[in-house]
Amino acid sequence: MAGPVRDAGHPDYSSTSSSGFIPSIWSGKLVEKLYASTAYAEIANTYYEGEIKNKGDSVQIRTTPSITIRDYEIGGGLTYEKPTSDKVELQIDQAKYFAFEVEDIDAYQSDINLMDNWSDDGGEQMSIEIDINCNAYAYTEAAAANAGSAAGAKSGSLDLGAAGAPVVVTKTNILDVLVDCGTALDEQNVPNTGRYVILPAWMNGMLKKSDLRDASAMGDSTSVFRNGKVGELDRFMVYVNNNLSTVTDATTTNQCTNVIFGHKKALTFASQMTKMETLPNPDDFGKLIRGLNVFGRKVIDPNAIGHLYAERG
Repeated sequence: MAGPVRDAGHPDYSSTSSSGFIPSIWSGKLVEKLYASTAYAEIANTYYEGEIKNKGDSVQIRTTPSITIRDYEIGGGLTYEKPTSDKVELQIDQAKYFAFEVEDIDAYQSDINLMDNWSDDGGEQMSIEIDINCNAYAYTEAAAANAGSAAGAKSGSLDLGAAGAPVVVTKTNILDVLVDCGTALDEQNVPNTGRYVILPAWMNGMLKKSDLRDASAMGDSTSVFRNGKVGELDRFMVYVNNNLSTVTDATTTNQCTNVIFGHKKALTFASQMTKMETLPNPDDFGKLIRGLNVFGRKVIDPNAIGHLYAERG
């Protein structure tokens, strides 16, 4: 007996082998969306991602040793050292999952590609959760000289804010504040290329109201106020992110934001969709879809990441 006639364009979810939900394809779509939608994909390196199978795995990272430079004297001989490379362990100790059901009737009535639609939304929601996680972690690992009211590895004179005394940011002083962030990295000999700063939306708005409105101040032909783009500023690539960690400081009226700045070499990130399954629904017609993403994040160079504790002025 012939099966039911299916309209063209309506995916068939009635079989795990159908083209509707093939786990490997769905997983690939989710990961692609995940990396395209997040700030951590821009500010973290994935050099050590390797092969991750489960939560609890670890990746061993060898750090670059510092070679000693000595004075040379004729006839004084040479002193040889044996450089040792310390290991840093990236723990894959974080995990996020999703699980939902698809009724067979949805497959017949839907006039859109549910797989693409849901993979887009699933990737977006997963990326937000991981973004929040990474942002809440990264700033806490900044070197002591790259944070606080007496920051600066050489000068100790940079005010980047501290609990009870955040930096009050306004459209008048925001450029000076960002220059101080750059100076903190300069004093740590952080490379000029590859730097970033992540700003909350309110701070980005102040930046656009600042002197950046005057194109001639930046040597540009079109002001940021007109084109709406910030781009690169004092060697920082500027990103806007709504997932930065915020704090209610007892001494302030507004919430304070933990702004992150640094170089891409500071933070390493590894992620993998380790489970992507389609199961029959034991209680109804249709399928159960579930996926598990495991990941880890590690600041491997604290000197290359900084923390600005800022309040909206």
